Amino acid sequence: MAKKISIIPIDVVQIDEDGYHLMLNAKVGRKKIRLLIDTGASKSVFDKTRLDSILGNKDNEYETLEQLSTGLGTNSMESQTTCLKSFKIGDIKIKNLDVVVLDLNHVNESYAMIGEKGIDGVIGSDLLKKYDAVIYYKWRKLKLYY
Repeated sequence: MAKKISIIPIDVVQIDEDGYHLMLNAKVGRKKIRLLIDTGASKSVFDKTRLDSILGNKDNEYETLEQLSTGLGTNSMESQTTCLKSFKIGDIKIKNLDVVVLDLNHVNESYAMIGEKGIDGVIGSDLLKKYDAVIYYKWRKLKLYY
């Protein structure tokens, strides 16, 4: 059986003279969220403060991970995990998605310094690989197969 394709518009955000970040919109439950596409991130990550707000800070059960997370502009930080009951990216609906939860305040402060909106999280290679992601810079699209 042939796989379905979901084509998702992306924003190419210039962060300095020759540097760019790729952003897309997704949903957690019914709430729209903004995510950074990070092909170098091993896992998809969500900001704890923003996730609390998105989920209404109800029944958010976070499990602390024993190992520290690295990357995202820091050497190491405490991380947690949670399960998102409903996550949608393009046409793909994912139930019970396990994600890493971190404090991304330093990342959002950096975006604010250049006049950009912050992010709710990062789409990492765990989901990009699972859905055979293809990024089209020219057309500003992300193609996922499911």
